[in-house]
Amino acid sequence: MEINNSTSPAKTNVISHLIGFPKKLKDKAIEIVKKTKKIGKDDPRKIWHAFKVGLALTLISLFYYYRPLYDGFGQSAIWAVLTVVVVFEFTAGATLYKCLNRGFATLTAGALGVGAKYFADLFGKEGEPIVLGFLVFTLGALGTFTRFFLHMKRRYDYGILIFVLTFSMVTVSGYRVDKILELAHQRLSTILIGTATCMIISLVVCPVWAGEDLHKLISSNLEKLATFLEGFGSEYFSFSEIDESGKASKEDKGFLGAYKAVLNSKANEESLANFAWWEPGHGSFRLRHPWKQYLKIGVLSRECACHLQALSGYFNSKPQAPTDFHKRIEEACTKMSIESSKVLKELASSIKTMTQPSSSASETHLRHSKAAIDDFKSILATTEALLLSSKLDLLEIFPAITVASILIDVINCVDKISEAVEDLSVQAHFKKEKNKNKESSSSPEKPPPQHHLLHRGIVKPVVDVDDVEGGDSVMIEICGGGAAVAVVEEQIVRV
Repeated sequence: MEINNSTSPAKTNVISHLIGFPKKLKDKAIEIVKKTKKIGKDDPRKIWHAFKVGLALTLISLFYYYRPLYDGFGQSAIWAVLTVVVVFEFTAGATLYKCLNRGFATLTAGALGVGAKYFADLFGKEGEPIVLGFLVFTLGALGTFTRFFLHMKRRYDYGILIFVLTFSMVTVSGYRVDKILELAHQRLSTILIGTATCMIISLVVCPVWAGEDLHKLISSNLEKLATFLEGFGSEYFSFSEIDESGKASKEDKGFLGAYKAVLNSKANEESLANFAWWEPGHGSFRLRHPWKQYLKIGVLSRECACHLQALSGYFNSKPQAPTDFHKRIEEACTKMSIESSKVLKELASSIKTMTQPSSSASETHLRHSKAAIDDFKSILATTEALLLSSKLDLLEIFPAITVASILIDVINCVDKISEAVEDLSVQAHFKKEKNKNKESSSSPEKPPPQHHLLHRGIVKPVVDVDDVEGGDSVMIEICGGGAAVAVVEEQIVRV
């Protein structure tokens, strides 16, 4: 009876799991479908990428399915399939980077491997393995050490890796194979066919450009910085939204985390810039587009985001009630933050639309922010006297002074970003925005509105002697054809 009592709960658990398994399987399938729909909705290009890889694999598989092709390449046709799986990437630039590196590295290493085999044959059967081993060691060590150079690692790291691998395989396998030249020819041909197939499909079928992604990323980062500054300027010195519990309302505080994505974007920016370098000219992006300038803007954006991270810490610990000093610097600090956000929005819009930034608008906002800095410095100068007379507590005003000094650093970063975007617009040949140019050219020449008379006439001053002597007014009668048109009364201004 004890055994039955001990095993019955286990049996019950097994039965319950078996009964609930179909439901769990159904829930898991529904969850996978929802995630798939979300991925496809967020970025439909990923679905196209999967389709392109399947298409490339299907075309390359014909080397096995179609007998004449198989007879021409034999078992080496599998290298074309492996090449497609390895080199086909999401963006066209990444695919070209791997395809070109793999193609040139395979050609070079294959030629050197065949040459090394024939060179080692000159030393006889005893000296051949020694020479081959020395050549493998030398080129393998040199190729591996070359990968430590920053420029080589960024642009040709994959190619050097394939070079070392291919040379070693051809050289070592050629020691036991008599028809080394035929074997190398088959492998090289299939690899080149695989890379060519990947490049054509990647560039023709719904291409995904790394340069375009980098362009959008830089513009989006500037918008995120502007969002933080706009929210900070309107919230930090606002004490009217404090609720009864003494805590600020948490509504519309999403801007506080906007800068975090900018801080973590370095690796993505550098990767996209590297892949964009390999891409051909497309759309508004020319063949030698200044991708390095995007990296410079990215560095300045992260520098600005570091200051915003410090501001975020002060926002979370802002005082419950404003001091007199807070009230005095509220307008200047708010102006610094808001005007900086306007500059960043203008620059982000300029990059997004690939139009030259409006120098007048950016300079105006920067001038306003720098004027706010001068206002803050003048307030701070008057505050020093109060500190010396011990009428103010330094600990009370220190956080506000720190926030203002960080905002000054932010304005300096925004000024640098403005210069970098201006350089980008010149190097990338951004187009001029016609609407703004027309408005700016026509606005200064626009005459002030004037009221025109409907009738021609003669202006006759009607002077009243008593009024003139009194110094109150003068009457001017405008007549046309003997009929009075208007009478205007003007005050006499005494100097």
